[in-house]
Amino acid sequence: MDLDSLTTLGRHLQQLRFASGLSLSQLAAEAGIAKSNLSRLEQGQGNPTLDTLWRLAVRLNVPFGNLVAPISVSLGDAGVQVRLIDQGKDNPKVDAYWMSLSPHTVRQAEAHSAGTSELITVVSGQLEVGSLGQTKQLSAGQSHRFAADQPHSYRTADAWATAQLTVIYAATERAS
Repeated sequence: MDLDSLTTLGRHLQQLRFASGLSLSQLAAEAGIAKSNLSRLEQGQGNPTLDTLWRLAVRLNVPFGNLVAPISVSLGDAGVQVRLIDQGKDNPKVDAYWMSLSPHTVRQAEAHSAGTSELITVVSGQLEVGSLGQTKQLSAGQSHRFAADQPHSYRTADAWATAQLTVIYAATERAS
C-alpha cells in the first residue's frame, strides 16, 4: 500500500476508534494486535494484513468496507488482493469487492461479525470456498453463499482465480 493510502487509512482508523470510545490499548487488546502496531497503523506506517484489518473492523463494529472506504487501492497479502467496489446504504449493509487470488493460494479467514454471510461468484479460474468443513468447488460463472460468521477459506489450484465477493452483514434493528 502506498504512503498516501496508509496515511488516509490510519487517520480514518483513528477517527473510528475515537467514535467508538475505545482507547488505543482497548482496541489493540480486543483485536488481538500489539498496541505499538495499532499506533503505527494510525500514524500511517506499517503494512496491515487483511486479517488485521478485518479484526479491527469487527472490534469497531463497522463493516469492513467502512474501514477501507477512504482508500481506493487494492488490499492484500499472501496471494490475495481485494478491492472495495461499492457499499450499499440499506439494511442490511452489503459490501461488494473484486477479489483476485494467485495460483496455489490458501486463505484461512477468521469469523466475521455474527450473522454475516458471503456470496462469491467466480469470474475466472476455479476456487474452492466456504465455511471450514463445508467448502464448495466453483468454476467461472458459479456462485456460493455461506456463513462468514465462522472461519472460512478460499483455495486456488494451478491457476489464478478472480471473483466478485459480496459480504452481507446482519440486519440491524431500526429505532421506531
